[in-house]
Amino acid sequence: MGVFRHPERRHVAVLVRPGLLPMELGLVHQLFRMAVDATGEPLYEVVTCTEDPGVLRTTTDFAVHVAHGPEALAEADIVFVPASDEDYRQPRPDLSPELRAAIARVPERGRIASICTGAFVLADAGLLDGKTATTHWNAAERFRRSFPQVDLDPSVLYVDEGSVLTSAGEASGIDLCLHMIREEHGATIANDVARSAVVPAHRDGGQAQFIRRAVPEPQSSSTGRARAWALANLHRVLSLRELADLESMSVRTFTRRFRDETGLSPVQWLTRQRIERARQLLEETDLPVDQVAADAGFGTAASMRQHLRARLGISPSTYRSTFQPGQEKTAPSPVEIA
Repeated sequence: MGVFRHPERRHVAVLVRPGLLPMELGLVHQLFRMAVDATGEPLYEVVTCTEDPGVLRTTTDFAVHVAHGPEALAEADIVFVPASDEDYRQPRPDLSPELRAAIARVPERGRIASICTGAFVLADAGLLDGKTATTHWNAAERFRRSFPQVDLDPSVLYVDEGSVLTSAGEASGIDLCLHMIREEHGATIANDVARSAVVPAHRDGGQAQFIRRAVPEPQSSSTGRARAWALANLHRVLSLRELADLESMSVRTFTRRFRDETGLSPVQWLTRQRIERARQLLEETDLPVDQVAADAGFGTAASMRQHLRARLGISPSTYRSTFQPGQEKTAPSPVEIA
């Protein structure tokens, strides 16, 4: 019998190292275990593994006992690599050649994701060469020196390169877990997990807003009211002038503060929210594609199709059939056939 006991579920292995940050281990277990289907059956089985099973030191005053070794990596559909405090003590992770090779093989059959400085492990195994990645902003310069062949973007919460994913500081691991659950099982299940965990289903912006600045931004004004209003009016054509007026700011000031607070421009943020609204409507309703496009604020099905293809790589009709496989479909509109 292998490490995993439920062959019908997706298998997730969390590879931990001495100096583990317990929150990063716990959030993977908690979020994936909370993902259940319509009958309440768990969709994932999660185990913890390490190079030398036994008692493992953490950054707190308690240790954890890890029962499984690297053999779990060969059985997992998804592997997570959290951070270790040792990542701040040395330029490269201290991995045995055998473990490095086992990590490098994961994308051949599944996906591997890092949290915080766990990105150093993925880079050391050669999985990030020529790819875009992220890590904690405080480790960005050390990462660049150690792995110049990686295109590091320390301004975002996570980066999805298909079979290899990276996320920023500890809490961004939550964003990445929800993103992966959403990709595999749709927005409804991911949103249910987020509600149960009392976290945002989709957090705006990136870690650029948390990077220490020489001169702190003033805290007296915000673009939060405009964002809330925009979410309630996504079906409308929304102009920068209209949003800036809601905050009694000039367009230039509003745009600057919006980017400071979210890590995105207003147009990027609006597009992302419209894509999320379209995904939800395609999953949860039988509305015609033209109506979904209008309700999400894209105006036309052609515009929505273009944005979904750019973001997700598939058309609206294909996305809907993925999450509503039993639904009887009417003939697609000409714009979807093209």
